[in-house]
Amino acid sequence: MTQALNIVWNPSEGIDLGFFVIRYYSLMFVVAFGLGWYIMKNIFERENESIEKLDSLFVWTVLATLIGARLGHVFFYDWEYFRNHLLEIFLPFRFTPKFEFTGYQGLASHGAAISIIIAMYYYSKNILKRSLLWILDRIVIAVASGAIFVRLGNFFNSEIVGKETNSPFGIKFIHDYYSKSDAANATQIPNPKEAFNAIATNPKFANLLAQVPVKHPAQLYEAFCYVFVFAILFFLYWKTEARKKAGFLFGLFLVLLFSVRMVVESVKESQGGFENALGLLSTGQWLSIPFILIGFYFIFTAEKPIKI
Repeated sequence: MTQALNIVWNPSEGIDLGFFVIRYYSLMFVVAFGLGWYIMKNIFERENESIEKLDSLFVWTVLATLIGARLGHVFFYDWEYFRNHLLEIFLPFRFTPKFEFTGYQGLASHGAAISIIIAMYYYSKNILKRSLLWILDRIVIAVASGAIFVRLGNFFNSEIVGKETNSPFGIKFIHDYYSKSDAANATQIPNPKEAFNAIATNPKFANLLAQVPVKHPAQLYEAFCYVFVFAILFFLYWKTEARKKAGFLFGLFLVLLFSVRMVVESVKESQGGFENALGLLSTGQWLSIPFILIGFYFIFTAEKPIKI
């Protein structure tokens, strides 16, 4: 049996500037949106489209991603909780059992995908003055690149981890197993950062580290696969005539990205949702199936060249 390397993952919260900490998760989102803007800028220049319209595209995409991803998590994965805590859907606080700042801890890519499509419909009709499929065929290249960094952000946050494994790629996610209060109580070290470091490196707490299971780094699997999704779309747009087939790149994006989700979901821990009611597949897999089918539809119906 292949043994795991027992890599211990104990990341810091971010880059400490003294007066402010730039969290890696937030930084990955900034990189994702920044790279997406740069990709779309080059596409707009190639298509002789006004760069002034790019600012509106950036704003609409950011808002659609964040709002859609949040609502996707609420309705697809945790409605049982949020239906009784409606204010927490939009506010980064928990009010019970005590008031505390939590941040936005739930974002779902399926919700973001739906929201981006809706936003692009408005953008294409009212600002760009082109067809919906024209912008969708192009923005999916930027979205695919951004997905890579979002999953890296999940890795830094030790969230969306995989199931336990003996795979050589397995990792001990300390922050997934121990909360800050658990780490502090177990080590009797008040500072959570120091407590986590002690568990990871101090032989005195080897028993605590031994309790942390080895799990699949599902976030890295997904990020790695998304590199290829992005590379394929990027190549087809810049090096072939695929961009002239309305809906082809958009459809291919849906098939590739959500096929990756279908596969990687098989090694992820349950994220909740409605999978217990339906069985067989995880919530993420059930949600991916419609996107894949829609993707195939656009691939097979993308016959007529789009006028550009």
